[in-house]
Amino acid sequence: MTRPIGLGHFTFLDLPPAELVRLARRSGFDFVGLRFHPVSSGALNWLPDAPGLRELARVMDGEGIGLYDIETVVIDETLEPESLVPAMEAAKALGAKRVNVCADVFPALAETFARISALATARGLGLDLECMAWRGINTPRACLDLIAASGATGAAYLADALHHSRCGGVSTDIAAIPAGMVVSAQLCDAPATAPSGNSALLAEARGGRLLPGEGGLDLAGFVRALPAAAAVSVEIPSASDARPPLERARAIFSAASALFAPETA
Repeated sequence: MTRPIGLGHFTFLDLPPAELVRLARRSGFDFVGLRFHPVSSGALNWLPDAPGLRELARVMDGEGIGLYDIETVVIDETLEPESLVPAMEAAKALGAKRVNVCADVFPALAETFARISALATARGLGLDLECMAWRGINTPRACLDLIAASGATGAAYLADALHHSRCGGVSTDIAAIPAGMVVSAQLCDAPATAPSGNSALLAEARGGRLLPGEGGLDLAGFVRALPAAAAVSVEIPSASDARPPLERARAIFSAASALFAPETA
């Protein structure tokens, strides 16, 4: 049995959700993540209105593609947790399981995180917290510490291959994380050596990721360390790969699937 692999919206963020769903089915993926919340004020997101939600549900059902998670919530001092309710309600309606978040550091962070977690839990959703080198929560340990400090019961560490590496993590760290604290993972590749400075790190994360096998990250060790039940998606935005979406998506799926192929003697 092959491992289910999902297609993160950030990989093809210019595609409306229904088009991403159709692309996922045609290129071999099993589920999608969708961008239902902007990373900053005015940034692109695809939160549907009521008619759009019904149509998206119809397309997903017809294509046999489910929704696993929604992205990306930046938890900072300006965020009002209740502003996330429309996105969470849409995610719930489509059967999603998780909400992707990242965070800066401010005095009420743990309290805010707990409020967001409670809103998500009330809708059957968990939180996946990822570290980013340019944000306040910028190590895997900081993610786990924030979850513990908040008391959030439905939260876990999001093991993103790029961010985990750029935030100082190694593959063996993942295996050492307590059971139940890694529920989801995101795959991509990148050069083994990180770029210098936050601007370069940000540019790499948003447009410089590589297909598995094209870079120098320890992806083989990364996937070996993941819990067997962890949901795996690809998140590979690229500013340079000009191939048509279907060609590129099929190449991504093939490269990601190869990481889980049985080893032969």
